[in-house]
Amino acid sequence: MIRFYFHPTPNPAKIALFLEEAGVPYETVAVDTSKGEQHAPAFRAINPNGKVPAIVDTDGPGGRQARVFDSTAILIYLAEKTAKFLGTPEDRPELLSWLLFLGTGLGPFSGQAVHFQFAAPEGQEYATNRYRREAERHYQVLNDHLEGRDWIIGDSYTIADMSAWGWLDRASRVRKGAEDPLAAFPNLKRLFEAVDARPAASRAREVGKDHAFKKVNDEETKRALFPSNYPPAA
Repeated sequence: MIRFYFHPTPNPAKIALFLEEAGVPYETVAVDTSKGEQHAPAFRAINPNGKVPAIVDTDGPGGRQARVFDSTAILIYLAEKTAKFLGTPEDRPELLSWLLFLGTGLGPFSGQAVHFQFAAPEGQEYATNRYRREAERHYQVLNDHLEGRDWIIGDSYTIADMSAWGWLDRASRVRKGAEDPLAAFPNLKRLFEAVDARPAASRAREVGKDHAFKKVNDEETKRALFPSNYPPAA
């Protein structure tokens, strides 16, 4: 059984999509990051970095319990465990390259673009422009790669496409004010729509809907989400 630690944000969404696609039995454990539950000692024992997603596989390698954190690591772990959505052995170098491009580039720059456009104090124009333009540059790199391709890797749907879907779903926030945020990247838009049309994507969107996550952006939320902005008192 997979215990899936979840909050309705882009990186956990990737894992929800995989679990639904692969038909892996799992239970969802809500982690309300706006309340700071990701900093609780019990969760830090699973992910020392205090972020979602994370999983605990009660039937890990050798029958032992295993913890896995970071969305890219989880996608690779689950794909290898189930032997699904990995492409062919010949695809492996490309798969790893694009997964890390998404996990260390498109995702983080998208997240920072959202932060500086929606959460940071006013007067951060340099940072706002820097992160938004870098997110858009990553969009363009992937858009160019997808020319003439249906999927990111080889000829089949893989965990790379799932990884891209998680953050492309938030393109309207990454490209704040754009009427059609993926219109300038037609190949990327086509990929997103192909993944989003899959029945598993609809099911993934329902994960966690039975939990009342906090939605108020008050001081508690800011301290929970951005603890490095609030250093401990001397």
